[in-house]
Amino acid sequence: MPALAPFHFAFPVHDLDAARHFYGTVLGCREGRSDRDWIDFNLYGHQIVAHRVGARDAVAGHNPVDGHEVPVPHFGVVLPPADWQALADRLRAASVGFVIEPHTRFPGEPGEQSTMFFHDPSGNALEFKAFADLDQLFAK
Repeated sequence: MPALAPFHFAFPVHDLDAARHFYGTVLGCREGRSDRDWIDFNLYGHQIVAHRVGARDAVAGHNPVDGHEVPVPHFGVVLPPADWQALADRLRAASVGFVIEPHTRFPGEPGEQSTMFFHDPSGNALEFKAFADLDQLFAK
């Protein structure tokens, strides 16, 4: 698989201090530039930006996937399996509640993957995945 270009994603938060703790301390993202109303974070080489906004509904709805109700919208990163497991362990140690517990989705089928879902303090849904065989990322 060719090297991927980093993506940029801006998302709303209601509390920058809580976002700084969650993304910086809990997830381990290095902080980049910041200002009064936003903070850049390095999420596994990708630029995500927490922007302070007023109250809003972070999750618009849910869709059924492999027996679970997946929150929509959501974002995250596909990690190597060892990094995915380390993140799951880190989240458990920080007592982060999972929307969908770390597990294997589609076992024995095309697209088999490890996945987990959780919310940040502003209610934004995140999903992190890992594939034992990254060639299965787009398998049908």
